[in-house]
Amino acid sequence: MSHILIVEDEALIRSSLKRLLERHDYTVSEAGSVADACERYSLDEFDLIISDVRLPGEPGTSLIEKAKPTPVLIMTSFGSMKSAVEAMKQGAVDYISKPFDHDEMLLTIERILREKALVTQNEALKQEVARIYPTGGMIGSCAAMQDVFNRIRKVAPLATTVLIRGESGTGKELVARALHDQSPRASGSMISVNCAAIPETLIESELFGHEKGAFTGAQTQRKGLVEAADGGTLFLDEIGELPMEAQARLLRLIQEKEVRRIGATQTRRVDVRLVAATHRDLKKLASEGRFREDLYYRLNVVELLLPPLRERGEDILELADKLLLRTCQRLGIDTLSFSAEAREAIRHYAWPGNVRELENAIERAAILSETPEIEPEHLAIDIARREPSHTRTSGPDPSANEPAAGLSLEDYFQHFVLEYQDHMSETELAQKLGISRKSLWERRQRLGIPRRKSPGEQDTGPDDEKE
Repeated sequence: MSHILIVEDEALIRSSLKRLLERHDYTVSEAGSVADACERYSLDEFDLIISDVRLPGEPGTSLIEKAKPTPVLIMTSFGSMKSAVEAMKQGAVDYISKPFDHDEMLLTIERILREKALVTQNEALKQEVARIYPTGGMIGSCAAMQDVFNRIRKVAPLATTVLIRGESGTGKELVARALHDQSPRASGSMISVNCAAIPETLIESELFGHEKGAFTGAQTQRKGLVEAADGGTLFLDEIGELPMEAQARLLRLIQEKEVRRIGATQTRRVDVRLVAATHRDLKKLASEGRFREDLYYRLNVVELLLPPLRERGEDILELADKLLLRTCQRLGIDTLSFSAEAREAIRHYAWPGNVRELENAIERAAILSETPEIEPEHLAIDIARREPSHTRTSGPDPSANEPAAGLSLEDYFQHFVLEYQDHMSETELAQKLGISRKSLWERRQRLGIPRRKSPGEQDTGPDDEKE
């Protein structure tokens, strides 16, 4: 039940409005002036305040600032449009003329409260989404990704420079977007620059701008991308490819918060939050003289390390399901799913191109599949290219007897089970294959691979093993 405060100095109007609202199940409090309201109540406890603009002492419009974020509906005398306009400029949620129509008053109140509820729900939803997934498209339940999410939440509100490291395709730009969206600069621009995609002869001009006549072809003055990001975030992807000359200019930007266009004599102050990303080892490059050491230490204030997809465990399948649903919606086709074999292939493939490669494989499979289930052959990935041995869990190392490249998934399964079932339990076999014990048992039955049992033991099903 919504709680409304009426601030009106005329007792007759105040009591009439109070009776009207109470008949429609609103809880109503009343006051005769702004001072009276502030003295008797905590203004933020109300869902809505209805106030006359003309009151003894302070005008009703002063409640707009005092009661924030509670909305204030202003009542004005009939025809006093100037007062209404002034109230709206100061932040009143709406105005209504006196004498007011009862139905109009009730409809206005209902609309204001409905909009307020939607705003509250939207903010709560944003906070929940930000808590689980710091930005749209980022999914991860593994410990490494949860650590990334926690660091994003901690560092995003600050102006600190951030260095994001990770292999190509791991989602470094998504992290940069999350840092921007959760920062006080979210209303400003985020300018993304791929340093590897701009020719070395042009990158300084692109980043820092130039004056007319600064070099051959500079026929007009041009503002650089650094200035375009003023008040927002500048994201420099693949910063390890930045030429040494541009590195010197970037260092000055970080240290002095100012930029000088090529050919200019004057510097310009800029307020830019810098986020950089690379798949290269900048510290090693600095020791080899291929990256400025002072710039490296300026960039590496807070480091976020994104794990490759092959080290994210079950995140791969969760991400694959989300990408498949999104792909089907984007292509306008019926929703598809992965077969058990396709899920195994996805789980165990090394994914050298990481999320980008996974997304491309899923889109290709969604287009080519002629059944509701996507099979391994639709993904067109090299099944023999499996997880690197250093990413596997402890236990017997299957790499010594890895099957030859080109084996089908079924052949690989048969080879693996026959090779290791003597010294692995069913649980360990299932974990190594990335499937459930039930799936392992069902496939044994289908391929005619009996489980080796001790004398007298019976095979009663997928859950018969006692460990």
